[in-house]
Amino acid sequence: MSKMTLQQMITQLAGGMAVSTQIFVITLLFSLPLGLVIAFGRMSKNKLIQTIVKVYISIMRGTPLMLQLMVVYFGPYYLFRIKVGSSYRLWATFIGFVINYAAYFAEIYRSGIQSMPVGQYEAAEILGYGKAQTFFKIILPQVIKRILPSVTNEVITLVKDTSLAFTLSVAEMFSIAKALAAGAELRGAAMYSSMEPCSRRASEPESCTQLIIRHGFARAAFALYEPDCFVCCRGALTLREAGVDVRAYPALANGVWEANAHLKR
Repeated sequence: MSKMTLQQMITQLAGGMAVSTQIFVITLLFSLPLGLVIAFGRMSKNKLIQTIVKVYISIMRGTPLMLQLMVVYFGPYYLFRIKVGSSYRLWATFIGFVINYAAYFAEIYRSGIQSMPVGQYEAAEILGYGKAQTFFKIILPQVIKRILPSVTNEVITLVKDTSLAFTLSVAEMFSIAKALAAGAELRGAAMYSSMEPCSRRASEPESCTQLIIRHGFARAAFALYEPDCFVCCRGALTLREAGVDVRAYPALANGVWEANAHLKR
């Protein structure tokens, strides 16, 4: 198997960079306005709305983003028995990132709005401004100036967090870079799907890098993150050559055992 050229590697990384940029832009585009709406709910005088929003913010800020991504992806099936395809991975990533960062931005908005002096509202009322005019023309411009450093910190964190998309086997730049770094051969590998006959397999073995990139999996840990598929190979030795410690992934080891049993029939 010939090695990948530098141009091919750059092409693969550019594709991953495009996915990472897409996650970054979509998250900011939807989480910033959604965060403002959630901030209003957090400051609402309605106790029911306020309590619901407080619980939502506490859960989003108190649990890992990686866990939230997995809940968004696997939740529809395990909770409602709704089957989702591989195309849902990227959508689940968008949803997970947006609802997570909206909670953080909501608290930033709330702190900025509540830090404004009461005199600002009183002066606007004397001048005849309505509540909406007061907020958008007087309060919001000052709030943006105050919260800009905190929002910038979250944006920088978001750039780094895009790598967590590998949890759902989304082939963003970090996952592709890891696949290229692995570089070992995964011979005799074939993919099986529970939604298709088990006799269907890949016609030709591929390199570890090509297999991971083509199917969007990270470090060949197929059985961990893809419930509909498992990797079929003739032994754990091939996986160790690919840089995967089977002992660290019980689910992967089980997948290899099942595949070997299937081959021996």
